[in-house]
Amino acid sequence: MSNELLYSKDHEWVRVGEDGIAVIGVTDFAAGQLGDVVYVDLPEVGASISAGTEMGEIESTKSVSDLFAPLDGTVTEVNQAVVDSPELVNSSPFEDGWLVKASFLSLPPDLMNEAEYKDSVGE
Repeated sequence: MSNELLYSKDHEWVRVGEDGIAVIGVTDFAAGQLGDVVYVDLPEVGASISAGTEMGEIESTKSVSDLFAPLDGTVTEVNQAVVDSPELVNSSPFEDGWLVKASFLSLPPDLMNEAEYKDSVGE
């Protein structure tokens, strides 16, 4: 497995590590659509997440949106920096602004590569 990002139709990205842990965040497209992020509600460590179901909430100056899990797994780490400084979702969505890390057994077949995702959002 590589560090190449995969994307969900709900605008979350997944970076799969060699250790069977996936890092999950929201895409720059989603962050741009949201506007300035002011609050992030994330699942607790140990919580089970299921692909396509709500795992938290993200609030911006424009709206409140659900965060959807891009895979089935168990949360192993929550990015406290994003909870404390939600604007990281806007300023660094793929690096400092990651949301959670989760262990998983398999990846859903509907995750897209970068080209497929960009095509789906019209970029």
